[in-house]
Amino acid sequence: MTGSTGYVGGRLVPHLLEHGYPVRCIAREPRKLEARSWRNNPLVEVVRGDLSNVAELAEQARDCSIAYYLVHSMVASGREYAERDSALARSFAQAAAQANLKRIIYLGGLGELGANLSEHLRSRRELEKTLGSCGVPVTTLRAAMIIGSGSASFEILRYLVERLPIMITPRWVETESQPVAIDDVLQWLVECLHRSETTGLDLEIGGPDVLSYRQLMQIMADELGLRKRVIVGVPILTPRLSSAWISLITPVSYRIARPLADGLRNRVVVNDDTAMKLMPHQVLGVREAIHRALANTRRGMVVTRWSAAGPIPGDPHWSGGKVYIDQRSIEVDAPPMAVFAAVCRVGGGHGWYAGDILWRIRGWMDQFVGGPGLRRGRRDPEKVEFGEALDFWRVVGIERGKSLLLHAEMKLPGTAQLEFSMDPVGTGGPTKLTMTARFRPRGILGILYWYAVVPLHNIVFGGMLKGIKRAAEMLEPTEQTNPTVANAAKTTKSPGESQHLQQDAT
Repeated sequence: MTGSTGYVGGRLVPHLLEHGYPVRCIAREPRKLEARSWRNNPLVEVVRGDLSNVAELAEQARDCSIAYYLVHSMVASGREYAERDSALARSFAQAAAQANLKRIIYLGGLGELGANLSEHLRSRRELEKTLGSCGVPVTTLRAAMIIGSGSASFEILRYLVERLPIMITPRWVETESQPVAIDDVLQWLVECLHRSETTGLDLEIGGPDVLSYRQLMQIMADELGLRKRVIVGVPILTPRLSSAWISLITPVSYRIARPLADGLRNRVVVNDDTAMKLMPHQVLGVREAIHRALANTRRGMVVTRWSAAGPIPGDPHWSGGKVYIDQRSIEVDAPPMAVFAAVCRVGGGHGWYAGDILWRIRGWMDQFVGGPGLRRGRRDPEKVEFGEALDFWRVVGIERGKSLLLHAEMKLPGTAQLEFSMDPVGTGGPTKLTMTARFRPRGILGILYWYAVVPLHNIVFGGMLKGIKRAAEMLEPTEQTNPTVANAAKTTKSPGESQHLQQDAT
């Protein structure tokens, strides 16, 4: 299984386990899977792997019979993501042949080949040929928009409808699409294993409804309990402007929005019903799929989310240079687990305990220059996993009841981390909560930035500590002893992650 830390792969693994299949997950960063409910299943094996290393990949794939290829780069920079995807797929095809795999199952995209096919969709079609270039049969499932809580396409649709009662849209608003529910995608992906006749086939999958994006938006508005949206289509908005507009209104950044916006101009519908004939089942309609996704979002049951995908920053990015440190502590009349639970609530709808208007202003500034801002929120209001996004921070270290380490992903003239550590004071006494902000400036601009924001730290960081103290001391006893934090009682902090910075500063 490749892509097990991604949106679809993270949901597919437990489905395979339910059917009794042993699964070997090859992950660039295995720690991102530590908190998954299925991680300790005896049928699961997780190995660290590099898809560009053919020899290593072939060895890791040995003893497996079928591989899922669920890897896609979503970086809008010319042909960069397409070339990267092609190179990885070529390596995987070579490794699969060397490991004598019987089949590769690939999730691609719908779209009729032609001069007008977007670069993003064309790249996905080209990968089908690349994966099969070394002789291993490929089963391809081609899908349009996947509707499910936490998917990038679904988040774009939801936020546009929620925030804009009146929309001036590009012509793609009239383009027809045949969305498919994530539940149906997972069922087809698993069913492929039972159906040997699907080997080597290109199968188009979709729900029962063919709708324009305008119709999708109105269904979303109805399911959200909102008035019908006023949608005006105009011919002057280019894909570049469309993606900038999507990035401004929704949590999805420009770099991800661009390839998605490019693909919206293409009609993506099922023209071949072979998949339904070979693997028949009752598929969800668009309205029911949206209803389920919204219900899961409201209940905080978002199993995987688009924002968790991507590389994790590590020590190499921190080598060399001076580190500026702001460290402050406070005693909390609560056990370390309660303090840890309160710390893990930062970000998203809960906010940052203090100076929320300053956080919002910083988020708007970041969004204006192309950063993620505060739009990404968080997957769950209580649970924290290694590798997930908390607004414009990323969790890069977590030790239950002891520490939480965040890496800044906002636009900065340098690199920043924010660490929370909890130390008990005596036996059964209070807990010392220490918050350490570290910043490594990049040039004179970075140094000026640090000294410009230092005066605000008393408001933001000082207030945050006091807010965490109040929250921890108000937690119910059950929350103190068994906080809803999704992580095993083990460290998953990067080796030398923050210690390296501390040594430099010293």
